[in-house]
Amino acid sequence: MLKATLRSFLAHKGRLALSALAVILSVAFVAGSLIFSDTVTRTFDRLFASTAADVTVLPKQRDLTSARLSGSVQTLPAALRDRVAKVDGVAAARAEVSVQNAVVVDRHNRSVGPTTGAPTIATAWHATHRSPVRLTSGHAPHGAGEALLDADTARKRHVGIGDALTVQAQPGTFRVRVVGIATFTATNPGAALVFLDPAVAGRELLGSAAKATSIAVDAAKGVPDAELKRRVAQAVGAGSYDLKTAKEQAKSAAASLGTFLDVIKYVMLGFAGVALLVGVFLIVNTFSMLIAQRTRELGLLRALGADRRQVRRSVLTEALLLGLAGSTLGLAAGIGLAAGLIRLMSAFGMNLKTTEMAIGWGTPVAAYVVGLGVTLVAAYLPARRAAAVSPMAALADAEVAGVGKPLKVRAVVGAVIGAVGAAGLAGCAAATRTAQAAALLGAGVALTLIATVVAGPLLVRPVIRVLGGAFPALFGAVGTMSQRNALRNPRRTGATAAALMVGLALVGGMSVASTSMTASFDRQIDKALGADLIVQNTNFQPFTGQVRDTVARTPGVGLVVAQRLTQVAVRLPNGTRVRTAAAGYSPGLDDVVHIPYTRGGSAAALADGHLAMDADFARDHGVRVGSVLAAEFPGGRHAELTVAALTNQDTAQGFGTEGGMFFGLGTLARYAPGAQDSALFVNAATGTRPQDLRPRLERALKPYPQVQVRNQTDYKQLVHDQIAVLLYLVYALLGLAIVIAVLGVVNTLALSVVERTREIGLLRAIGLGRRQLRRMIRLESVVIAVFGAVLGLALGLVWGVCMQQVLALRGLTALAVPWGTIVGVVIASAVVGVVAALLPALRASRMNVLAAIAHE
Repeated sequence: MLKATLRSFLAHKGRLALSALAVILSVAFVAGSLIFSDTVTRTFDRLFASTAADVTVLPKQRDLTSARLSGSVQTLPAALRDRVAKVDGVAAARAEVSVQNAVVVDRHNRSVGPTTGAPTIATAWHATHRSPVRLTSGHAPHGAGEALLDADTARKRHVGIGDALTVQAQPGTFRVRVVGIATFTATNPGAALVFLDPAVAGRELLGSAAKATSIAVDAAKGVPDAELKRRVAQAVGAGSYDLKTAKEQAKSAAASLGTFLDVIKYVMLGFAGVALLVGVFLIVNTFSMLIAQRTRELGLLRALGADRRQVRRSVLTEALLLGLAGSTLGLAAGIGLAAGLIRLMSAFGMNLKTTEMAIGWGTPVAAYVVGLGVTLVAAYLPARRAAAVSPMAALADAEVAGVGKPLKVRAVVGAVIGAVGAAGLAGCAAATRTAQAAALLGAGVALTLIATVVAGPLLVRPVIRVLGGAFPALFGAVGTMSQRNALRNPRRTGATAAALMVGLALVGGMSVASTSMTASFDRQIDKALGADLIVQNTNFQPFTGQVRDTVARTPGVGLVVAQRLTQVAVRLPNGTRVRTAAAGYSPGLDDVVHIPYTRGGSAAALADGHLAMDADFARDHGVRVGSVLAAEFPGGRHAELTVAALTNQDTAQGFGTEGGMFFGLGTLARYAPGAQDSALFVNAATGTRPQDLRPRLERALKPYPQVQVRNQTDYKQLVHDQIAVLLYLVYALLGLAIVIAVLGVVNTLALSVVERTREIGLLRAIGLGRRQLRRMIRLESVVIAVFGAVLGLALGLVWGVCMQQVLALRGLTALAVPWGTIVGVVIASAVVGVVAALLPALRASRMNVLAAIAHE
């Protein structure tokens, strides 16, 4: 049996090649994502481990952070360095100053920092063995007005020694001259580094020479890090500051990098999941057709003494060999994919090296588990069908894949699963809480997808009769035969179309959701935004207060309302502690944003010590006007805030975080000092048109390239672009699904041509021309592809409507269906059918007529 299995596998290796390609793609994405993330993690682990001080003293960290939203920096007294230096076992101590909220501009008012989202780090220059860079030209900075720049940034931005730079920091703007270039000795994480003299760094970057961001401590020879940490903690007060050893600091830095890596890993695993899901249909179809074609061969084996278990084991052994080959090639492709990602990251400024690629033991294990698992699972049902055929039925050449009883079972199972899935989607549409609606949506989507796959063959006859109804009139007998060929085996047609259906269902649902989101944001912006112009950072990061001063001085500016953001934790009356982002606004809010209040108004909300909140959120948590809530701000500052106004979240655009909380700028400045502006809402003065004011503002803000001036149309486009990023990812997933689906159609048609060799020979013998034969196969392919598209888009539209109902609970109430996209996808699916049929049709048309008639 083993010998027969191996010979059978080698005899059909061409027919299994396309199935192997599906395995290769899925394994490649799994292996590539793991290798890439392991490489980045190991590279940065080495970087952090080599640059971290033996012990680092940091400001007390709490669960509320401020740097990302508000731009403020936590500090500690620089004088703490002297106390630490006296601790027994300390070889050296340094007061470190390092900020990531600075903007560096060259003499042409162009930003020197990276455009990839990596930070610009301004820091004090300490030439130690732990520094990630070394001075390679020029000299170290001495006093105010001098700076070093990292070599990668200098090369990319064409900055050299002697060039002037402008540094915009939180305390103010200052000019420096580049006096030296520092080159990375380890991996460049993609950031831009500007080094200042330690004597002036605190004053320039933090506003005071008495402040530092951390104290770096080097241990004396023979003193363990843990012991030194204990001694330093006793000297500075264990509860006053956070202390970390080199290992702990490296681990903390690596954890902050983990979010970035997780995004890439999950995206690639998403691609792998789609490849696996669609590939299963391809493999099931391939093995089912091969077993149907080998009915006589399997029957002979049964007649010669092979039992059912041996036949089933033979088919699964072929699947095992397919999985081994696909997994091995997929692992190799994954290594190549990881190398490509590493080079891509280098193009974005993260200088990784392919020579340092990390391939842990878990990667090949995962690759073979995925590859072997998907092939064995997909081949199990065909193997059972093969084992169930009796020797006499096989010798009579009965086709294994019947359409009677199995379809009846499918009807019952599909109906039950579909009913449960439909109930889940209906519950999602009726739910009043976002978490509950999302859970029901996920369950409904999964169950309705399974139900459609299971019951798909039942829909083949009625749907394809409609889709191909015009074929006889348009193409005559060829059209009639193509339609009947697609109807001949509903299970096979359904499985082939299912591969395309999965991808198109995903795209249909996400297209409806994204279009509805866009329409909802447009409606909200039209209702809520009343400002003539908005000034924001290009990457939504906070910016220095000098921008606000420049805007206010610009001729033609009437009103400027500043927005600042911060994290806040609020203790609600029911005991729940909610951590969320909140906004602070300067007076004049009603003139730039239209907020519908259910109780109170902007004057009350922005008063000192007051707070506004979304009315639905307040109702759900037992909050009313006059309630006094305990609030905690970054840095451990506590406040008692009185709820003075309740808003309607549906149109309060910009307050879409949990609770929709905002207060006055005076309240924010008291409890979150150092917070920077995140947006400026600007109205033109009386007699000045907004279109005339915009170029004035753009000229005035040239020294601040990090900010942009936008009107309402630009703001809408910004939202559209953000949503489009998600949609592009979905389209990429669709592209992968279509590639594998095309392979499935090609495989099905190719095996179908082999299966119908004698039939094709007879058709040719009675006068069917080669051109007519090719057209018949193309039409069959088109109707199968369009059938998959219709099922997928119908399912996707239902999903999309339910997704919109979930979004409606967050205030995004508009429902929009992208009919242009839907029609385009249907047309594209027909094109996919034509392309998939090219090779099988060509092969069929080249058959020798006599040889085909004699084929068994």
